[in-house]
Amino acid sequence: MKAAILHAVKQPLVIEDVRIDKPRSHEVLVRTAAVGVCHSDLHYIEGLYPAKLPTILGHESAGVVEQVGSEVRYVKPGDHVITCLSVFCGHCEFCTTGRPFSCENPETGRAEGETPRLARTKGPVEQFYNLSSFAERMLIHEHALVKIRPDMPLDRAALIGCAVTTGFGAVINTAKVEVGSTVAVIGCGGVGLSAINGAAIAGAGRIIAIDIKGSKLNLARHFGATDVVDASTCDPVAAVKDLTGGGIAYAFEALGLKKTAEQAFRMLRTSGMATIIGMVPKGQMIEIEAADLLYDKKLVGSNMGSNRFRVDMPRFVDFYLDGKLKLDDMIARRIRLDQINEAFDEMKRGDVARSVIVFDA
Repeated sequence: MKAAILHAVKQPLVIEDVRIDKPRSHEVLVRTAAVGVCHSDLHYIEGLYPAKLPTILGHESAGVVEQVGSEVRYVKPGDHVITCLSVFCGHCEFCTTGRPFSCENPETGRAEGETPRLARTKGPVEQFYNLSSFAERMLIHEHALVKIRPDMPLDRAALIGCAVTTGFGAVINTAKVEVGSTVAVIGCGGVGLSAINGAAIAGAGRIIAIDIKGSKLNLARHFGATDVVDASTCDPVAAVKDLTGGGIAYAFEALGLKKTAEQAFRMLRTSGMATIIGMVPKGQMIEIEAADLLYDKKLVGSNMGSNRFRVDMPRFVDFYLDGKLKLDDMIARRIRLDQINEAFDEMKRGDVARSVIVFDA
């Protein structure tokens, strides 16, 4: 099969032939239909987060089951599925206390010394987060996917695999935004737009979108923003406080920057909550005013939208098919696998919300 391989940080991905093994007892072979080009992958390309190299990146994907292992009962060949990088074991402390998104059990991958799921003629290749979606097929644990209804378009379903689950999930699962509350979202890429859309569906009374690109702010209005702030022309913290008469109840940072994470906390009102969704580069420290903690202000993280993806993702599919989740407008371009480096260049310029790689049927 063809796959896009990262050999070295800050270098373009290379399209190569890769061998993929047959599914073992609890594994599923999936034909990749579509995969989103996500900013998280770019962090690994640029070396902001470490990865074992060479590796096949990609994690925001949907596809069709081709083969299943002998113990798999949840899906069968022909089923349409969405993948999720927060693969769960089902019996560790995190899984059994309602936090499967934090599962750290390594048994969902193949052990060292076993035949790898992926290989090249020139040597080994690492599987990224037990998925490696920038490839024509994926061999994954059965707990890394969710079955969805067949009438859901797979190019839009792929976005649910990360952007929607991360952004929308942070709103409803992590922060638990209340009906009528005030919300601000910093960054209007795929994750930020999903947070805005999720806040609108959750019934937030006022949703303020913040970005430096006018095109993205226009898109944010379509996704449910009631107000927009162009951070290239003003201090966004002051602007939000002015719009709300003192501060916001819920702030979401969807860029992954130290500066904007600190801004999210600073724009809170008393008893407000700032949720950091974006991947702030490893090693960086976020600084807040300690006295603000006395006013019950909270700074929290969110791991993949605190998801229970086998519950959440089918609901997101229903929201889309009911016309509430606006995935069509999130996709800026549909591209081939060999255009992947162009998509990352566009992402670095901030030109698009999401490009989606679509594979031939």
